[in-house]
Amino acid sequence: MLKRILGATLMVASLGTASIAADAKPTDPQIAHIAYTAGQIDVTAAEQALKKSKNTEVIAFAKTMERDHKAVNDQALALVKKLKVTPEDNPVSQSLSTQAGKELTTLEALDGVAFDKAYVENEVAYHKSVNDALANILIPSAQNKDLKSLLETGLTLFKEHQMHAEHLASTIK
Repeated sequence: MLKRILGATLMVASLGTASIAADAKPTDPQIAHIAYTAGQIDVTAAEQALKKSKNTEVIAFAKTMERDHKAVNDQALALVKKLKVTPEDNPVSQSLSTQAGKELTTLEALDGVAFDKAYVENEVAYHKSVNDALANILIPSAQNKDLKSLLETGLTLFKEHQMHAEHLASTIK
């Protein structure tokens, strides 16, 4: 069962990156929506982990994910308000949301160590995919220097999240 979940997680991560790549040059309003959606997905996953997990390390990690992704999303909302830009829904945002909903449903069916392991493995794959999209598509496509700067700051933080998730994944047996 865990292999099936991990396989689905990696497929979700690949689909997210492939969808972004297919839209080669997203506009700044689309980038803002994609970035916000990706952050909100991680907030929602963290909230689920906080409700389900009993593992203190997983709970601490989920609290970090919730805090950091909310903070970056708050900064993104402030920036689009300042720039008077309306984030634009797009196929990439929609795909990310659809796949995240499926993953949350899969995780909801798990408990205990099985949940912890699947949640953390999903976080590793998800951060890897989002970080790749930020570095290779979203940041290079961003036209506004403030948006580009926020994305670069987010990428630095999210690389730390990925390393934290990878470490945590290696400790859950």
